[in-house]
Amino acid sequence: MTLQLATSKTAQDAYGLVRDLQKKLVKRLDRLPPPAASSRFKPVSWLRAKGAFGGGERFVAMDEALFNRASVNISQVQYEKDPQRKLNSASALSTIVHPRHPFAPSMHMHISWTEMKSGQGYWRIMGDLNPSIPRESDTAAFNQMLRSATGALYQTGKEQGEHYFYIPALGRHRGVAHFYLEEFNSGHRESDYSLAQNFGERLIETYGDLVEAALNRQEKVTDAEKRQQLDYHTLYFLQVLTLDRGTTSGLLVHDENDTGILGSLPSHVDRALLESWIPKHHALQQKLLADIIAVLPQANPSLVDDAVKVKIAEVARRFYQHYPEAQELLAKGNTVPPTVANHS
Repeated sequence: MTLQLATSKTAQDAYGLVRDLQKKLVKRLDRLPPPAASSRFKPVSWLRAKGAFGGGERFVAMDEALFNRASVNISQVQYEKDPQRKLNSASALSTIVHPRHPFAPSMHMHISWTEMKSGQGYWRIMGDLNPSIPRESDTAAFNQMLRSATGALYQTGKEQGEHYFYIPALGRHRGVAHFYLEEFNSGHRESDYSLAQNFGERLIETYGDLVEAALNRQEKVTDAEKRQQLDYHTLYFLQVLTLDRGTTSGLLVHDENDTGILGSLPSHVDRALLESWIPKHHALQQKLLADIIAVLPQANPSLVDDAVKVKIAEVARRFYQHYPEAQELLAKGNTVPPTVANHS
């Protein structure tokens, strides 16, 4: 079957926006030095219920010299012909970029529009800078971009982002600059759309400039700095799989895009470091983390390829199905959207 998209005007506009931002980000990453003869990304498509309920397309980085991992995903899941579901459609861009060079920062961005059959809808807007080796000027530039792009909403988004991306077990944040708006709807459709568009475009521009500057500095990398990057990638892996509500909800809703949902995971992690963090966690999270470590390759560092991602997804899905109360331990902003219930 083919991909069947939502027919409502607001859903079509949201899908057009995230598709446009996807193209702009891929184009900007393709311009990073050194020059490439062709695109560094390949498209991968997936279908929800064979396309009857939508699906998506992600662009996956193939240039392993430049990227540790990079995945730029868009999707639209819709239930217009299913009267049993409250959700009408959800259109989303979700992306993560992990450059290979330790001095080039990682970045996560998520922009989505959720529309209910009642006619109500809301935006989810997130952006965060995640360097392995922080650089004060990069942090300042990213925060200035967030402040400029969001105006009066900056402080609220900053506070929610810092709360969402905090890792209680380790007493630190995942990144250095965070912004997060959940269930946002000002009541002015055009201005909300412009906010999401401007946020995405400004983030793409600023992030591309930060990575390009890092690559152009051509700084030599020591073994200690490579080690620092691996440690940070391990922390990122931990946060995504034990705290990230969006990732967990995606895995619980369906199993048709597991490798895409886990596209944010770095290519390698330190298995021993993960094991050392187990005692720091809540008892339920200790079990989840131990179960995830059990499916990682024994080598250190452990490769996290698509086959491993599938195993991790299966472990996480079984865990939350058996211990639904563990979802209370997941990260949240000021509100918790009923994402899984909307799809049920």
